[in-house]
Amino acid sequence: MTLLRFLLGATGLLLAGGPVLAETRPADPIAWQPWSDDVFARAKRENKFVLLDLEAGWCHWCHVMAETTYRDPAVVALMHGRYLAVRVDQDARPDLANRYEDYGWPATVIYAADGTEIVKKQGYIEPAGMQRLLQAVIDDPSPVTAQNVNSDRAVSAETALAAGPRQALQDRWRAGYDDKEGGWGSGHKYLDADSIEYALRLGAHGDTRAAQMARDTLRLQRKLLDPVWGGMYQYSAGGTWDEPHFEKIISIQAENLRACALAAAQWGDPADLATARAIHGYLRTFLTSDAGVVYTSQDADLVPGEHSADFFALDDAGRRARGLPRVDRHVYARENGWIISALLQLAEVTGDNTYRAEAERAAQWVIGHRSLAGGGFSHDEHDAAGPYLGDTLAMGRAFLALHELTQDLAWLARAEAAAGFITVHFNRTGAAGYAASDTTKEVFPAPRPQFDENLNLVRWATALAHVTGRAEYRTMAQVGLRWLLAPGVTDNRGFSVAGLLLAEEEARTDPIHVMILGAKDDPVAQSMFAAARRLPEQHKLVEWWDRRAGPAPRGEDIFPELPQAAAFLCANGACSSPLGSVAALEKRLARLGGKQ
Repeated sequence: MTLLRFLLGATGLLLAGGPVLAETRPADPIAWQPWSDDVFARAKRENKFVLLDLEAGWCHWCHVMAETTYRDPAVVALMHGRYLAVRVDQDARPDLANRYEDYGWPATVIYAADGTEIVKKQGYIEPAGMQRLLQAVIDDPSPVTAQNVNSDRAVSAETALAAGPRQALQDRWRAGYDDKEGGWGSGHKYLDADSIEYALRLGAHGDTRAAQMARDTLRLQRKLLDPVWGGMYQYSAGGTWDEPHFEKIISIQAENLRACALAAAQWGDPADLATARAIHGYLRTFLTSDAGVVYTSQDADLVPGEHSADFFALDDAGRRARGLPRVDRHVYARENGWIISALLQLAEVTGDNTYRAEAERAAQWVIGHRSLAGGGFSHDEHDAAGPYLGDTLAMGRAFLALHELTQDLAWLARAEAAAGFITVHFNRTGAAGYAASDTTKEVFPAPRPQFDENLNLVRWATALAHVTGRAEYRTMAQVGLRWLLAPGVTDNRGFSVAGLLLAEEEARTDPIHVMILGAKDDPVAQSMFAAARRLPEQHKLVEWWDRRAGPAPRGEDIFPELPQAAAFLCANGACSSPLGSVAALEKRLARLGGKQ
């Protein structure tokens, strides 16, 4: 979850099945252009600045700014005189979105003609403020240097945290919890999925305070669940859980779905499972295409720029009578990868193969429509730039999750192909970290690493290393860690360091390893595998070896031939005595998963 993704608003294209709202808007007085090198070449010729309006289709305040600030006559006059205007949908351009995520949405960035960033502004700017900003840049175009400090090329010699720095990050994470209102952070209220997962892991090992923090946050987060259609609103304003902003974004649905499924596996609370199923129901009804892939978002605003609290207070019939908020029908590989992984988490917890089937169908569509040569993925059907790390990473993680649940080596081969593509396209030789966009191309702005993508890559590459036994994936994880652990990289992350703590721990420790021996058509072996997969811990390696199907994983033929199915728990180069019943395995797993 990016640090300030919640300083936002609300959406997309029209949802089929509802009344179509007639929109009659006057022509835009500003000639907005797409992002391109040509804009800067023209700016040099005409001695103008470039203003980037980086917005989101689902963003309420982006709508408001478009309808007020950028229609103000004084603003329009200044723009016409000295500026070239560029407007970009951040969902369509992950490279720009990752670069300016701390400034939006909307984010306003003003450049000199040579591409130097002069000023960056966060959120809605009212007309008078925009007039002052535009004139101030004209009067003094000196860059605000403090805003341009970054840690793009930071490098650490270490790939693991020492005890002191690890404790400092843990203390920062704990201090970020709001003891009065619940949840992490005291401004916008939302669910930080990494914080929930980290709290669950600590809770499984006896940290009752962390467990309670997770329980309370999940309970309070249900206030942001749409009681009529299901699906999670993005966040609540005002420091409480009672002022929802109504946009529904795929990233929010995926993170809540995954977190609730993990919690349901650990505690068995029906409320967590019900929340996950409500999110799934919303996705199937509103944000899933006939082909089985998900769209990007649904707007908070029925009419762009107008608050819709009264609309969302209605029942289903009342809402549909007024019309439906627009849906952004772009189909991005990254967003589908997120949902595929979340669906598989739900499949593990419930044992319901419907979720797995949906995940496999979406994965096959993305393979058929977004694949690039060499194992990578495009973002959309036609990308203005790219490829972007996020798409191939999300799909690589989805493929590994599919392999883990199905034990199908074809999915593992796709995950490894994605890893090869990432190594070629997103890491400069000798550099730490993986850039958000293609490093093999000369582009502006230059590719730079993004925090969440790198920590997710570390976790994925670490898991790949354990599944395959291949050292190159451990090296891949270390490349990411050498940037994540470098001085300055976490300085502005606040409490949002749980993902890093998870990634670093997984990279330096062995996973819980469960090996199931037995035929794939053996009901006992099937039940054992399902029980092991339900273990809520993410840092696990669950394998199922059917001797009839081929050699042992990684060639580790260390297990005795037995007349019946059996399970083994392995660690530090040794394995337990065979567990011959599902009950015996579940008893051992309960001690690992915090259910004892």
